[in-house]
Amino acid sequence: MAEDGVKRIGELYRIEAELRGLHPEARLAGRQERSAPLIADMQTWLAHHRARVATKSPLGEALAYIAKYWDGLKLFLTDGRIEIDNNSVERTIRPIALNRKNALFAGHDAGAENWATIASLIETCKLNAVDPLAYLTTILTAIANGHKQSRVEELLPWNWRWDTSARTDRNAVTNSTR
Repeated sequence: MAEDGVKRIGELYRIEAELRGLHPEARLAGRQERSAPLIADMQTWLAHHRARVATKSPLGEALAYIAKYWDGLKLFLTDGRIEIDNNSVERTIRPIALNRKNALFAGHDAGAENWATIASLIETCKLNAVDPLAYLTTILTAIANGHKQSRVEELLPWNWRWDTSARTDRNAVTNSTR
């Protein structure tokens, strides 16, 4: 029974692999045509097997978990931009979770808060395709040179733009932030 369930899920992932990279409308159409019937069949399969398995058994608990989150599972069938799982998000936030654990040993609450702030800035840079070292160097220099607090929005990673052609040395970085 478990092997059959894994095979069903594997087929959904095989379809997703074939649809990956397509425009969201094309992904949605492919999912509606190919994955939606498999999901409908899987829902019937799930109801049938839940009735046959002891609720407290490991398999029964796994089937109950699937049933509990069924609406979330089939959400990918409604929008071509939604992934079938949250693996990409999990990979993205892993460094943040590790930094949070590391901050436990910062020695002091204020140190941990500062650590968390810097870690958040670095991860936000990565999410926005910004080099964290270049970003921090430039914004800290800008702040030290009197960047106006009223214009702090300009310094946020998603608003920050760094023209590499205009900055060939440290002086260029310092001069460009004034």
